[in-house]
Amino acid sequence: MKQLKIYILIVATLLCALATQTAMAAAPDSKRIIMVLSGYGQPEQQAPGYEFDEFAKAYLVFQAHGISVDIASPQGGTVEADKYDAAKPYNQQVLNDAAIMAKLHNTHSTAQLKASDYNGIFIVGGKGAMFDLPKDAALQQLIAAIYQQQGSVAAVCHGPAALVNVTLADGSYLVANKAVNGFTNEEERLFGKKWLAKFDFMLQDKLTERGGRFEHSPMMLSHVAVDNRLITGQNPASTVATANALLQSLGITPQPMAPHKDDATLALVAELLNGNITAAQLLAADAAQYQLELLGMYGYYYVNTAKATQAWQHALTLMQAGQSAINNPSLDMTIAQTQLKLGDIAAARATLQQILAAKPDFAAATALLATL
Repeated sequence: MKQLKIYILIVATLLCALATQTAMAAAPDSKRIIMVLSGYGQPEQQAPGYEFDEFAKAYLVFQAHGISVDIASPQGGTVEADKYDAAKPYNQQVLNDAAIMAKLHNTHSTAQLKASDYNGIFIVGGKGAMFDLPKDAALQQLIAAIYQQQGSVAAVCHGPAALVNVTLADGSYLVANKAVNGFTNEEERLFGKKWLAKFDFMLQDKLTERGGRFEHSPMMLSHVAVDNRLITGQNPASTVATANALLQSLGITPQPMAPHKDDATLALVAELLNGNITAAQLLAADAAQYQLELLGMYGYYYVNTAKATQAWQHALTLMQAGQSAINNPSLDMTIAQTQLKLGDIAAARATLQQILAAKPDFAAATALLATL
């Protein structure tokens, strides 16, 4: 009996050891990254800060893949975000996570970080990034050190502003001779007018000046430039794709995640502009899956950059997709003007009459209708 007990004990010990070894073998290598935010922002938009949407989307990607994440800013401590919609599901998820918010309210200062602690770095955008990140010498050294220790460097939207002054051990700029991306001059002029005059440089121009091979997609559509371990995303819509590209650079296969509604909507826009779907398919877009208002607003801005008949038609399709959801006479006027550009006088007349039926005193519609 005693021998049987000893035998059982030995077998149990061996099985326990085997289970431990199996678990260790199955566990992925632990990866740790640092997310960097601008600390330039001030309450009430007195100075621009970081983009909360980008932070939330990227953090949730890293969290879902078991990545250990620290958060830093040039001075450390609490950082101020630009105005954002707290009701968006991804923002709400982050705001309700006490552990994430504790990190966000007590960020590390970049000067206290060691590159050897991290496998990669992700730099969040927002207009504030244009003001403090390019001047942060400690951040520049951290980025260079992470890259030179074979780590990965990712930045999105205005986040690549942190890269423009980063030099490597051989004295070359990090971005030199590499594919790069960031908020474009066109996007800046359309959506960044409030702070544009205060910028020291235009991001697209500076990245190009530093030797980067700048690439991009149409305004506000997702585009990620990947050049080995340097990853840059064009705008907020590029955030998830940029985070996933960082995962891949770290040797992690991104797991399928349901797209955010705004990202899915802009992906639908890209499908139309690339000729992968028809106008009829876009106009039949499911309001439960997409943001119809975003489709309409995209068309409203896109028509300002359109220079050819096909582009005008795409803009018109997008505006009409969101027309009823937005229900705004200014959008309707732009639709009528675009219909006239396309030579469809009957459609323009019908649109103007529709405006005046709802708002008889809309002078611009009355004046335009009188010319038809």
